[in-house]
Amino acid sequence: MALKSSAVELRIADIIHSHGRPITLSQLAASLESPTSPDIPYLFRIMRSLVRKEIFTLHHPSDGGDALYGLTEASKWLLHGSQFSLAPMVIMENHPWQLAPWHYLSACVREGGIAFEKAHGCEMWDFASKNAAFNKIFNDALACTSKFITEALLREYRDGFTNIETLVDVGGGTGGAMAEIVKSYPHIKGINSTRSCHRHVIAAADEYPGVTHVGGDMFQSIPAVDAILLKCVLHDWSDEHCMKILQNCKRAVAEKKGKIVIVEIVLEEEDDCGVFGNTKMAYDLLMMAHTTGGKERSEAEWCTLLKEAGFGRYNIIKIPTIPSVIEAFPFKKHLSLGIKKCTLLGCSIIHART
Repeated sequence: MALKSSAVELRIADIIHSHGRPITLSQLAASLESPTSPDIPYLFRIMRSLVRKEIFTLHHPSDGGDALYGLTEASKWLLHGSQFSLAPMVIMENHPWQLAPWHYLSACVREGGIAFEKAHGCEMWDFASKNAAFNKIFNDALACTSKFITEALLREYRDGFTNIETLVDVGGGTGGAMAEIVKSYPHIKGINSTRSCHRHVIAAADEYPGVTHVGGDMFQSIPAVDAILLKCVLHDWSDEHCMKILQNCKRAVAEKKGKIVIVEIVLEEEDDCGVFGNTKMAYDLLMMAHTTGGKERSEAEWCTLLKEAGFGRYNIIKIPTIPSVIEAFPFKKHLSLGIKKCTLLGCSIIHART
């Protein structure tokens, strides 16, 4: 709440940044947009907490002057004008609409069900379609995180898009990710696919060169293409829902012997969870609070899901952000086996040919 209220809503990071140097508490208070004089003791207590959390710095000048507050690497992510600002995500995740479902986790344990539906009477996707204010908050939040995930994807998976002619981003939201991919790979024909029932998302989408926005239903069918991008989509859904999506993906890429590119969290063992380990676990709880049976998955869970959906081979490529890239290829249609005796070793050699 301190982060949302002061750093984001009061734009404290932006105020310090605009001065170009660390500033005093009085300077900070004087720069706040307020109908009356700001309560400086309140401001001091909030800043004291955020300094302890290393969101801001605190420096005491040697000449005995007033203490100075500055930015850290963390607070730079809260600048509203920054290309990679996380301020919209902080606003969305701390909004009362999104906080309410967290209070129903115990009820979900006792009796099952969906936390968001218990809090609001409908699932999150339906809530967004009926509430324009929530839809904007939600789209802005997803768009801001999509920017740096897409940037990391293009930098670390650059060879993965080279031989693709047609690419569909399933559940691509307002299309920002596909626009960046096509900008980097102009030869790709990009299709941004969002469920037809999510007309509120399509209506908010901008037009991008080389990108076509289409309505569809990933649970029914997906256009035949060379490759499919599923970025932060499958974690919103249960294994049963994901199975339907992945089977449709397999049919869509099988004709052209294509692949799917999944960008999702891969949970790791607790003793080897890396710099993003705690955040990955938090995301799993987030899926409990906000989605329809969604969850984050370990590599073993991804392996089982992909195999059962008809994908015989996959690679996991770590990129410098919370999700990883899971590149998956369908099983071949036909498999012929041949057995030859090896008299020297007294065993058999099995040849598999597709």
